[in-house]
Amino acid sequence: MRIIFATLTLAALSGTVAFAADAAAGKTAYDKSCKSCHGADGTPNPAIAKMMKVEMKDLKAADVQALSHDDLKKVITAGKGKMKAIPGAPADDIIAFMKTLKK
Repeated sequence: MRIIFATLTLAALSGTVAFAADAAAGKTAYDKSCKSCHGADGTPNPAIAKMMKVEMKDLKAADVQALSHDDLKKVITAGKGKMKAIPGAPADDIIAFMKTLKK
């Protein structure tokens, strides 16, 4: 029984590792698609916010960092408010990078 449990545990863990997001690739995608509005370090660009007449969240803020992976992925892939969707974006990688910005 222990062998079966150990085998199943290892299989589950190896599957998780195989699908792990890449923060370095996420930074590249973030720099291309997100940085102009959200800043290099997640701090909103005040000129863009003023021009669009929106209040942008600091991506380092606790409330943004507390959002679930699925919620963040939905914002990236579907957009939110005046933020347009980023079609084809490697959302998992971008989220992995965003998590490195945590305060």
